[in-house]
Amino acid sequence: MKRHVQTECKWPPPLDLPLPCSPLLPLLDMYCCYLVAAVGLQSLWSLSLAILDIYALSVKRCLQNYQVVALFTIGDGITSTLTFAAACASAGITVLIGNDLNSCAHNNCLEFETATTLAFFSWFAVLPSFLLNFWSLASR
Repeated sequence: MKRHVQTECKWPPPLDLPLPCSPLLPLLDMYCCYLVAAVGLQSLWSLSLAILDIYALSVKRCLQNYQVVALFTIGDGITSTLTFAAACASAGITVLIGNDLNSCAHNNCLEFETATTLAFFSWFAVLPSFLLNFWSLASR
């Protein structure tokens, strides 16, 4: 069995080297890590708000004071902006690798496209919460 010894990556890559040697792969991994971190933060924020809402409903306490609504609005705004930015960055890198470089076979484009799509779904899910909290805050 012949082993391929990978040498130093050069741009543009020589035609005889596989494309995973390309310098864009670390960039794709960086944006994917940013996407995972942003969506993880979004998930923790949403889970903590759900727990707080369940607790408030169980003790029959109203969460409609100015400080709580302002905290919810700022938190939803920050997490939704981070999620949207991460999804856009990952989508841009995925389009670059998939359409411009035509190298999806070597870089797992389907997984990155699926993660990017789910990040956009997450952003679409949290956007109404941010807008309604912001409207509630602004109408006081």
